[in-house]
Amino acid sequence: MVEQPTKPIAEQANKSVAEQTNKSELALALGRNMNELRMQFRKYMQGKVRSLDLHLTYEMLEVMICLWRQDGVNQQLIADITLRDKSAMTYLVDNLIKRKMITRKEDERDRRNKLIYLTAEGRELQDRLQPSVAEMYDRATAGVDASSLVNGQALIESMIKNLAT
Repeated sequence: MVEQPTKPIAEQANKSVAEQTNKSELALALGRNMNELRMQFRKYMQGKVRSLDLHLTYEMLEVMICLWRQDGVNQQLIADITLRDKSAMTYLVDNLIKRKMITRKEDERDRRNKLIYLTAEGRELQDRLQPSVAEMYDRATAGVDASSLVNGQALIESMIKNLAT
């Protein structure tokens, strides 16, 4: 005679499936919320850029923000930070060079490597836009304590690591 599973084991199995489904749904909602947050950042900054009559795309602004944080880095590092492929980054850098916001120089230590630097116009843009960038992040994090941001970042990094391996 086959023994029927006890109720607690069956309940555990059902609970495990329910928890997994809930976990999957929560991960899906988190991903959607991250996309929504990015769209809101884009919308906010595009409004600021438009109000200043700057004629820059959000993608160009992301490159500029990388250089405001660290000037004189190679193009590949900027591509990695902004999650762009090499050809898209070349297009963005070329456009910013045409607008005289940045310049591309040969790395003295490795001539194959090109370093990207801000120009005087790029630094002026920083002076004009950095307050708006800071305001955007201040508004986005209003009422959110720093430990929640640290925990959220750790959570997302863990999920990225899980998918990358």
